[in-house]
Amino acid sequence: MSSPTSASDLESQVHKGKEVVQIVELGEEEKKYEVDLEPNEHPQQHTSFKKWTVILVVATSALCVTCASSAASFTEAGIAAEFHVPHEVTILSITFFVAGLGIGPLLTGPLSEVYGRNIIYRVSYILLCAFTFGVAFAPDIGDIVILAVHLVFRFLTGLCGSSFLSVSGGSVSDMFENKEVANPMAVYTLSPFIGPNANWRWTYRVLIIWSFIQTVALFALVPETYVPVLRKWKAAKLRRSTGDENYWAPLDKTNVSLGGAILISCYRPFGKKIHLLTLFLELVIRERMALLLNIWTSLILGILYLAFQAFPVIFEKHHGFDTQQTGLTFLGIGLGMIIGLATQPFWNNFIAKESEKNGGICPPEARLFAGEVGGILIPLSLYWLAFTTYQSVHWIVPIIASIPFGSGIFLVFTSVFTYLVTAYRPIAASAMASNSAMRSSFAAVFPLFAGYMYSRLGTVGATALLAGIMTLTVPLPFIFRRIGAKLRANSRFAAT
Repeated sequence: MSSPTSASDLESQVHKGKEVVQIVELGEEEKKYEVDLEPNEHPQQHTSFKKWTVILVVATSALCVTCASSAASFTEAGIAAEFHVPHEVTILSITFFVAGLGIGPLLTGPLSEVYGRNIIYRVSYILLCAFTFGVAFAPDIGDIVILAVHLVFRFLTGLCGSSFLSVSGGSVSDMFENKEVANPMAVYTLSPFIGPNANWRWTYRVLIIWSFIQTVALFALVPETYVPVLRKWKAAKLRRSTGDENYWAPLDKTNVSLGGAILISCYRPFGKKIHLLTLFLELVIRERMALLLNIWTSLILGILYLAFQAFPVIFEKHHGFDTQQTGLTFLGIGLGMIIGLATQPFWNNFIAKESEKNGGICPPEARLFAGEVGGILIPLSLYWLAFTTYQSVHWIVPIIASIPFGSGIFLVFTSVFTYLVTAYRPIAASAMASNSAMRSSFAAVFPLFAGYMYSRLGTVGATALLAGIMTLTVPLPFIFRRIGAKLRANSRFAAT
């Protein structure tokens, strides 16, 4: 495309009126060949069955990835025994995996907005299957070497699986309008917080089988949904069928290679070029609303991952549970999340009323009301849990105490995820990637000091400390909801 004509150029061409007209006509001629989707071709016009099939496949794929993360907390004893290393070293299996989850979205989020969601999903899961083999079937070549191999492959599986913690939000925004986005985001939010337990090698072998099934489902059931990529494909098809090379789509003008996108830059759908590091700084640091929400959710996820280390202390040392029984104690958190999901019809009605108040358009900040409730439930649950961890208290009581914690986590995350998707709709995948990167950074670090914290402060003191920290965060969603519109107004990326 020719560069824009400057004012001085136009002034010098006043006496060459034909040339100026020719420039305008060329622009108009080029515009005629710009390819767009017909209304029936838009992903938002898919049938509800097709859209929900995609959501369920993507959600179960995200569940598989996060099971691979949380499952490591139940394989630590087996790894410690086989590799002859202390418990503190086995925690690195979680840390390396979650570190991969944190780094991956910085690549997969922006890349999905150049090459589409599908190729990211498919390549990610093929590699996830391959690298999980390295975790489950690492050869017996010496304790330290095999442990190093295990940790490297754990990092690579986290890196590959990370796309489902960032790109999935983009898929939801592709297929659902703002008024419909709450339910699919609620289902997606629930999927990353459930995990299994078993013999450590068989845990990963089961994950290989599961990830293979998900790979087949991704190829068979999930179509491309990103509109700029669909427009590019349509333009290419028209060029082939008509022999006319003039047909084009906006992404055709970027001329960016895969290597260039990874190493140099990613091109935004609206035509602006942003270096990967700049993208991270923009969405994680300079976008103040995104930054505040990211910090809040990161702290909560860090505490959840810390709970993976705290529950064995509470239930194995105080109540004599074995590894499998301790795994079942997380059912309280899982039940709480399901209860949170059951409240979604209430929040849907609430959002509908908020939309009526604003002329049929729901402000993204209204999504944070659920986060306000969740933000209160989390510290209350942690206080309850802290003061029921005594050995004299029946083991069922701390499990019941963890139920509001699960509900609170669900409400906070579904409100933040939905906010990011609706407020940053043009770059929803990148917005989710910035959140995932920061959350995973916290989740990678928190388990490392869990043992020391609980041994020094005890189960009551350590859990109460976490409850106190979360108490300080209770006002945050109330503040976010009030300042959100103002911050969005000054944003480069937020949808208006």
